[in-house]
Amino acid sequence: MSYAYALWSGLLLAIWLLVFAGLTSSAGRRQMLVTSALTAALGLTEPLFVPEYWNPPTLFDLAQRTGFDLESLIFAFAAGGLAGSLYEWLFPVRHRSVPDAERLGRGHRWHGLALVSPAVVFLPLYLVDMLNPIYAVIVALALGGTFTAWCRPDLLPKMLTGSVLFGALYFLFFVSLVWVHPAYVEQVWNLAGLSGVLLLGVPLEEVLFALGLGFLWSGAYEHLLWSRAAR
Repeated sequence: MSYAYALWSGLLLAIWLLVFAGLTSSAGRRQMLVTSALTAALGLTEPLFVPEYWNPPTLFDLAQRTGFDLESLIFAFAAGGLAGSLYEWLFPVRHRSVPDAERLGRGHRWHGLALVSPAVVFLPLYLVDMLNPIYAVIVALALGGTFTAWCRPDLLPKMLTGSVLFGALYFLFFVSLVWVHPAYVEQVWNLAGLSGVLLLGVPLEEVLFALGLGFLWSGAYEHLLWSRAAR
């Protein structure tokens, strides 16, 4: 069980490689690499969650000694790319630029603010002492996705589908971990500081996180680059 986090991070990366290989366009692969790289950087925020949210055994005991660990970087890289690209893996699309005239619409006035809204929402919530940091993440992802959809309503169907797809994949992935290591969640997660609700052994907070990440990230690339995906 000491290497469970490392092994399952590697498994998620293997799934990432399968999806990456299955993308049919260079634009789709570039999108997956960009979203993965951006999310991998979030793996450096692990000290915010250890041990308040969880305290997993890691290679070389890095998380316990420093708060940082290699597994989180791998996991975040794979999760981000999958959250952003599962839709286009199942439903190949072509990207085209949003016309300049359309960019002047009312909703697009808040384009920049919508892009940074997850961080703007997360920071004050994180500073609330009694709130577990995972809830700040979940709310930031949900509101960030909502602001994106308000700014770019054309992305909403893709974002909702991406949320369901990544949420389902992540849930099944997590169930496999619980099946192999039945006591892992109880030993690693700070369940006393969470809702305590488990879905087939998976903490409810993990499911909400996956749905939120899929919701925000499946439309983030188009939103950032003023692009539109067409089936």
